[in-house]
Amino acid sequence: MQHFEYKPRGVCPARISFDMEGEIVHNVSFLGGCDGNLQAISRVVEGMSVSQIEGYFKGISCGGKGTSCSDQLAAAVRAACENQKA
Repeated sequence: MQHFEYKPRGVCPARISFDMEGEIVHNVSFLGGCDGNLQAISRVVEGMSVSQIEGYFKGISCGGKGTSCSDQLAAAVRAACENQKA
């Protein structure tokens, strides 16, 4: 299992942390942001694949920002997946 840290853009959290085993995501946590909502997202995505997370969350916008915490999570896990392949 490999650990990743991601600095999201355009949202409240300062960091998204997670582990990946192949394309399966574990132990997601957000630093900052709406704690209750982000804890819920973290629990929901536990054990999901990168493509499942993208399917559910990619493209969601919050407050007209053009992105959201869940959209940034989708970007984070995709970036980590690509990083593992490189």
